[in-house]
Order: sequence, then C-alpha cells, then structure tokens
Amino acid sequence: MNRLLITNAHLLHPEDGTRTDPGWLEAADGRIAATGTGRPPAAGDGVRVVDAQGGTVLPGLIDAHVHLLVTSLDLRDVADWTPGYATVRALAEAGRMLRRGFTTVRDVGGADHGMARALAEGVPGPRLLHGGKALSQTGGHGDLRPLGDDALPCCEARPHFGRIADGVDAVRAAARDEFRKGARHLKVLLSGGVASPHDEIAAVQYSEDEIRAAVEEAENHNRYVTVHAYHPRAIDRALRAGVRCVEHGNLLDDATVALLVEKDAFLVPTLVAYEQTARLGAASGLPPASVGKLAEVRDRGLEALERAHRAGVNLVYGSDLLGPLHPAQLEEFTLRARVQPAADVLRSATTTAARLLGLEGEIGTLAPGAHADLLVVDGDPLADLTVLTRPEKHLRHVVKAGAPI
Repeated sequence: MNRLLITNAHLLHPEDGTRTDPGWLEAADGRIAATGTGRPPAAGDGVRVVDAQGGTVLPGLIDAHVHLLVTSLDLRDVADWTPGYATVRALAEAGRMLRRGFTTVRDVGGADHGMARALAEGVPGPRLLHGGKALSQTGGHGDLRPLGDDALPCCEARPHFGRIADGVDAVRAAARDEFRKGARHLKVLLSGGVASPHDEIAAVQYSEDEIRAAVEEAENHNRYVTVHAYHPRAIDRALRAGVRCVEHGNLLDDATVALLVEKDAFLVPTLVAYEQTARLGAASGLPPASVGKLAEVRDRGLEALERAHRAGVNLVYGSDLLGPLHPAQLEEFTLRARVQPAADVLRSATTTAARLLGLEGEIGTLAPGAHADLLVVDGDPLADLTVLTRPEKHLRHVVKAGAPI
C-alpha cells in the first residue's frame, strides 16, 4: 500500500474558501484517506511523511482549456513534424504543466487517447481529459488551409487541432468518430478566432441544426459539447441547442449572461492567452492577421468576466496558451483577481472545474475518497495569489496520486 502523511499544514478547502488551523492529511493508494486538525495519527512503517512546515495544502489545480499538441506557432515548421515528434513535444509540455501545479488538464483540440494513456501509465504529467479534434466548418476557425489551397481537407489521422465537417450528417459522423476514439467531450467551433487568420471574429459558424446534431450525439455517449465562441449570436445559438460549456465569451452581453445562468452552463474565459500574445506581438509566431484581431477580444475580456462573475455564472479556469506562451499558464490567476476574490478564482480551478468535467468529489477537493492530487505551498493563497503564481518560490511539493514528484 502506498501511504503518505502530510503534517503541520493548513488545509485549504475551495468549496467554502476556508483554510483550517494547522492539521494533517493522510493518503493511501492514491486517494485521500482522512484529514484533521491538531495532532496527526502515528505514521507507522512504510508511510512517507511530509512536513508542510506551516504551509498550505490544497487540491491540485485544473486547467480546462489547453492544447498540448500546439507547442509551436510556426505553421510552416509544424507541417514537417512527424506524429511521433509532435507527441514527444506535447508530453514534455505536459510534464511542465504538472510542475506548475496542474494535476488535471482538459485538452480542447488535438490531444488523443494515446497521450492520455501514456500519462495514465506514468509518463510525468497531469491527468488528461481529451476531446480529440475540434469540429470546424469549411472556412471556419479550424480550417487553416492557405487561401490559395483548393485541395479538399485530408489527413484526419495526423495529429491536428481540428477536423472539418459540414452538414448535419457529417457532424454526426465526426462526433461519433471522436467519441469512438475516447473523447471525453466534443468541441465545436462557432465563431472566428485569433489564431485562424482567414475568418472574422464576428462570424457565426455552424447552423443550429448542426449544433443540435453534435449535442445529441454527445448526450447519446454520456458526454457534452463545449464551443469556441466570442459573441452573443454564436453563444446564444449554442445555448439554445443544449451546449453545456462556452470557451472564451469575451464579447458577451447581459442577455447572454442571463442565458448562461438560466441554462446552468459553464464559461471558460482565457484572458491570459490574449495578454501574452499582445505582449509578444509578432514575436509570438502568430501571423500579422491574427495579431491584428487581438484588440477585438482582448479589451472586452475582463469586462465579460466581471459581468459573468456578478451574475453567478459557473466560471472555470482556462489558459489556452499556445507554443512559446505556455510558461504563463498561472498568470490567469493574476488577471482574474482584478475582478474576483481569490477564493472564487481558486474555485474556478478546482471544484467548479471538477463539476464541469464530471469529476465532482473526485478531484479539486480535499474530501476523503478524492484522488490525492495535492499541492503543498508556502503561505496562504487566499490572502496572496502569488503563492500560486510564483511556484519557483512558493511551491514546495506537487503530489500526484498520493506520490510527491
């Protein structure tokens, strides 16, 4: 039996935003066995003891919007990569995510069942919940062919962010194929995007019938649909069709916020992606057309988050960083803290994220029986979020499945 005892620790419970008096946490066989305050139980033989030295133990973080396979923004270079090379680079980035404190990530375009299996079998990295390839209409956010390329889309077997499916029947077939390959959710691209150089942010992509077909297939497989969407026309269409989650949402208005609340849907803002891309500009590797679209969404992102927070929308942590931007993954905490209390930001990366992923009570909590995916940090994240955003200074241990790494 693999056993761990953490002593002299304040336990941070994100459900209610409380931090206990000094106490202890015991894990056995990868699960939290018991917690308490005061004197810890006797360790016994074969128990690894970690002294938190008055620091804080909290659940491992969850990033619900990553793209593990997108480790470069140089599309010309990426075109020459083999699947093996792309996967090795992706798994290396997964290891770095774990060392930042993310013990679970949801990939919303690109990662596959093989990567999830490798991580589950012990390759260093977080738990991976993948959605396979995102669905894009022809000319949509996932259609990255050059304008002069008249060839039909091909190569669905190659690692890639998305796949093209037009019409209800094709959407159904693509959805079934991604679920056949183990997808835990399905992502559908409903508006233009920054990283796709040839579409407009204000574009609406996919009809309501096509979205409903994707939702029906997801429900048939006991899964859900999340959508890439920025503006009310696309978001409202998705919510009316039964979509469970919206990525980004930078341009939403009060009516759309009310619909999110009515449907009990989830919103995953990704503010840090725009801040980091704007900071690096053309040096980030994005083409000029993409850099030029940043202002359309960046300037409204924090306002949209504040609207959603005030209304009580289910908010989930996401970063959406690509290529050289990945190291800023924790800075989403800093941006959200401008309009949200620290406890609410922490919930977005723990309990609320777990609920979206269908793992409530399993991850994102210190409750007995949950996976022992934990962080041991110096200081109190509820009082100072830099305790999380500066892991090189404050992160003492990352614990995955009850084993410190």
